[in-house]
Amino acid sequence: QVQLVESGGGLVQAGGSLRLSCAASGRTYDMGWFRQAPGKERDIVASIDWTGLRIYYASSVKGRFTISRDNAKNTVYLQMNSLKPEDTAVYYCAASQTRGSGISRLEYDYWGQGTQVTVSS
Repeated sequence: QVQLVESGGGLVQAGGSLRLSCAASGRTYDMGWFRQAPGKERDIVASIDWTGLRIYYASSVKGRFTISRDNAKNTVYLQMNSLKPEDTAVYYCAASQTRGSGISRLEYDYWGQGTQVTVSS
């Protein structure tokens, strides 16, 4: 029912910035970003609910990444600053139809195709 289209990934040097975006084709409640490096599990990076009042960040990105959303455009963003080589991964956008914790992978109903982020040293 809802398709998610991601953009903004690419190659950047350590200390640089990237901005990811994810446009949804329909209404959503929770929206989040996950990432997965080769041989690793898919881990949450950040999430935000429809009101913008409930926001979660993984400890590894606090102070460097900012999640936001524009409900008029059905779009969620991830601003990534002070990037480190350890941030290198495929980043996935996710969305839920109903309210949840915003943290568990199992609550999300829709997933994007993933976008590669590579940070060079």
